Amino acid sequence: MYEGVHAHPDGEATVARLATTAADYGYEGVVVRNHGDAQGDYDAKTVAAEYGLDVVSGIEIRTDDVGQASGLVGNYRSKRDVVCVHGGPLNRFAVEQPKVDVLAHPMADGDVNHVLAKAAAENGVHLEFNFGRVLRADGGRRVQAIQGLRKLRELVEAYDAPFVVSADPRSHLQLRAPRELYAVGEVVGFDREAIEAGLRAWGDIAARNRKRRSGTFIEPGVRIDEHEEEP
Repeated sequence: MYEGVHAHPDGEATVARLATTAADYGYEGVVVRNHGDAQGDYDAKTVAAEYGLDVVSGIEIRTDDVGQASGLVGNYRSKRDVVCVHGGPLNRFAVEQPKVDVLAHPMADGDVNHVLAKAAAENGVHLEFNFGRVLRADGGRRVQAIQGLRKLRELVEAYDAPFVVSADPRSHLQLRAPRELYAVGEVVGFDREAIEAGLRAWGDIAARNRKRRSGTFIEPGVRIDEHEEEP
């Protein structure tokens, strides 16, 4: 299982600090999905080797301009293993782009309806169940977040749209063990297996895109195999 994190300078903790805490909680990897204007500097291979978990290079594109978003998606698609789009004004744009992997927190500053859920399913764009506000807000904001996630769950189930799950941590203190996310998922209406699937999906996305970025991939279903030369 993987978690999608925001590290310094986008968050409050370094990639190394997030990695060691995630490893302690039993995660297999973290996706560093800093916003484009706060990428930071880290050596994924060094951190991965030191803490014994996968460190995935990601990005969360944040802009209100569709034209700029399109250019950024095209630019980073070949440079990052996971490409996310910051939800809100770009919800519709994101679900219509097969090059986008994840629509992040689509219910926080926007909404998802049956049209968007169907488009996400058709284009393979994962909708994020972001538990950050449920875990860290209170009162009316927490109730509103739960209602939004319940609505999103109904749409995802109705259209069989792909999804990821995250606590959206911006520091190691905001990381939550999978068992804590299971409990939040129950409030939304998910069972344990669904939450596990949403956490595994981050790693599945990374594995798929790494294969595509390798020199052996041509197009879906077609790749170059290396064969030993006959003596």
